[in-house]
Amino acid sequence: MPTYCVFCNIVAGKEPANIIYEDDEIIVIQNILRWVPVMLLAMTKQHTSQAELWTYHMGKVAPIAAEIGRQLCPGGFRLLSNFGYDAMQSQEHGHLHILGGTFLGHYVG
Repeated sequence: MPTYCVFCNIVAGKEPANIIYEDDEIIVIQNILRWVPVMLLAMTKQHTSQAELWTYHMGKVAPIAAEIGRQLCPGGFRLLSNFGYDAMQSQEHGHLHILGGTFLGHYVG
């Protein structure tokens, strides 16, 4: 785990977050960015890289993210992940974006 990880600090209760969903392994929080009405982040509570999230944990994270997307964005939603600097990955802690609440067009951002 890196020296500082905002998501690990949120999981540990050291930093505030609007928690949308939480169980023993997974947490979904509201993103501080507000590009579209629904911007959430789904992740494991355990620190993991983006590649590890997709390789080992997506079977648990994706169904939760999809269900929350269906509930909050009945007109449709997008699930996506950024891998690396060029894709604008800003946090090392692997996470899945849940975007929706409006017509997203062909691309977001």
